Amino acid sequence: MDLATLSFYAFATMAIAAAVGVISVRNPVQAALLLVLTFFSVACTWILAGAEFLGIALILVYVGAVMVLFLFVVMMLDIDVAPLREGFVRYLPIGAAVAIAMLIEISMLIGVKVLVQAPLAADAAAAANIPNTTWLARALFTDFLLPFEVAAVILTIAVVAAVMLTLRRRTGVKHQSPSAQARVRASDRLRVVKMDAVKPAAPAATEETPR
Repeated sequence: MDLATLSFYAFATMAIAAAVGVISVRNPVQAALLLVLTFFSVACTWILAGAEFLGIALILVYVGAVMVLFLFVVMMLDIDVAPLREGFVRYLPIGAAVAIAMLIEISMLIGVKVLVQAPLAADAAAAANIPNTTWLARALFTDFLLPFEVAAVILTIAVVAAVMLTLRRRTGVKHQSPSAQARVRASDRLRVVKMDAVKPAAPAATEETPR
């Protein structure tokens, strides 16, 4: 077993372990950090296999943008976030562990790329003498069009479900109705009252009592 295969198994094991941690921990902040490690480990396996574009897109899109959306959804749900905001120092160990694991994976990936010139699989883009992005676009919209559309539908359903979770009616919780606020009229909120001006009466003089 060569170095590239061993590194692939190491990255895959890290991704599986981090993914299990995402669904196991009860703290949403820790789950988000472990999800970042999962995405990064999967991206390392893709780069190792020769799909550099997919690996960089996974890091930029999912780690950089989708994770922010996940955190927004967590904050919008009816979750007691007060304990989460109390002291960020307690999240330092898991954050440091995730950062160290990502640093080790980067070092392993750079070492494998330097020592092993050939990727794990044959480069189809190089064999076809076209850029990697061009080959990916052709394969995505021809051979893998159905899985691509199914993934798009699943993501759309997930977005709609997240919005429905945030807009569900809950007892004892104050909420706003934007449609009712848009239909409001000035006469419903403001009433002009006309009153006659009345001159205040002069205070009555009090007699001083003799001492």
